[in-house]
Amino acid sequence: MKVHIINKSKHSLPQYATAQSAGVDLCANVDSPVVIAPLGRALIPTGLYIALPDGWEAQVRPRSGVALKHGVTVLNAPGTIDADYRGEVGVILVNLGGEDFTINDGDRIAQMIFNQYGKAEFVEVDTLDSTERGAGGFGHTGV
Repeated sequence: MKVHIINKSKHSLPQYATAQSAGVDLCANVDSPVVIAPLGRALIPTGLYIALPDGWEAQVRPRSGVALKHGVTVLNAPGTIDADYRGEVGVILVNLGGEDFTINDGDRIAQMIFNQYGKAEFVEVDTLDSTERGAGGFGHTGV
């Protein structure tokens, strides 16, 4: 799968950190540091614009180290970038930690993963087939 990309940032194209990495790092593209207070949120620009093939999406996900060390995560994780979106890739970060978190230009703030998907055709029916689980929802299998 090829992703067409326009890079208006001051940074290199997204890269896989290792040969078996599932996602590429997204870097902040900011003119000055952005400080997110505890329980605050901010939309961080990346300077990247992508065009995905039909049937593909990009998911923006948190970076585990930033989440663990600072309590900062992607607010709408995973954020979905649809194949027909042509605007700038932005990352909504939220600070769930107890201290201000500063984002500097070039900081790795999230990761982006690509997934192929199928479209559903909805067929309205009067009843659904039976399963062992049935209508058992949250916590139905116990602790």
